[in-house]
Amino acid sequence: MQSQTKRRLSPGELDALLRASSGIGCRVESELTDGWFNSAYRVVLDDGRPAVVKLAPPADVTVLRYELGIMATEAMVYRRIEALPGGWVPTPALLYAGEQFLAVSVLEGTPWDKAADRLSPAAEAALRRELGAITARLHTLAPEDGRFGYPAAESALFASDWRTAFTTMVDALLDDAERWQSPLGVPPAEIRTLVAEGGYALDEVTEPRLVHFDLWPGNIFVDVSNDGAQPRIIGLIDHERAFWGDPAAELVSLAFGGDTGPDSDLVTGYTEAGGKLDFTPAFRHRLALYRLYLNLLLVVECGPRGYGPDHLASCSHTLADSITQLRALE
Repeated sequence: MQSQTKRRLSPGELDALLRASSGIGCRVESELTDGWFNSAYRVVLDDGRPAVVKLAPPADVTVLRYELGIMATEAMVYRRIEALPGGWVPTPALLYAGEQFLAVSVLEGTPWDKAADRLSPAAEAALRRELGAITARLHTLAPEDGRFGYPAAESALFASDWRTAFTTMVDALLDDAERWQSPLGVPPAEIRTLVAEGGYALDEVTEPRLVHFDLWPGNIFVDVSNDGAQPRIIGLIDHERAFWGDPAAELVSLAFGGDTGPDSDLVTGYTEAGGKLDFTPAFRHRLALYRLYLNLLLVVECGPRGYGPDHLASCSHTLADSITQLRALE
């Protein structure tokens, strides 16, 4: 995906960056072009290990407020996952991290969206249950300081309670929307009112947990072998959008891969692994707020990333739907 936030380096420049920051150089094999925000390269390190190097946007490129410091957030998530019991949450290993880059181990599987046509309905159902269990284990992670919101200090989008943190997160996106003249379809004041009216539901969330918030199938790698073995999940990637918040918010991006309702395979796997999702009216109200937030984000990011009119129109349509759904709850 083409994006104005991507930073591209020559093989020599990437080698020099890695060598200066970590003491080890690399040989570039290819650029990985599927990402939407960071540029990424598959490399071979000087010691022979294959790796993926992910670059932060150039320092002079404007990003959204929530995106400030998210490279460090991703590194933090890798470290926290590594500290969980072995294999609980499969993900690449963090090899090196600097202010401008991450280097992680290579996952040899296939992104789920690219393997979907090779999956039988039974295999798909089993993978969704496995994904639910992995997500429940991811949600055992809690912030060390007890705060809700984005981990990076640069964004200043955090608070001691979820209602305040989430409201601040929405306000930041609306400020970004004003800067980029994003077409929201409704006055920002209406969005703020919809969030305020859901405050009672947000107040039910009292314990912050790690929410990946980008678990669409392209960020989930699966092993689909040809030997008759059951496909399995081998890794979750792209943790930079993570925040400390309501585990229910995870269902918003998980819905891009299939059903996330109370009787779904995903929720079955989640609850069997110890997770709790109650689907009360207040829970469903929060889900509608989180759909609004994600769809607002997808519209606003079109500005700084320079996405074309067709993509913006699609995102704007989805945002309008989420606003309509929230209005119906009032």
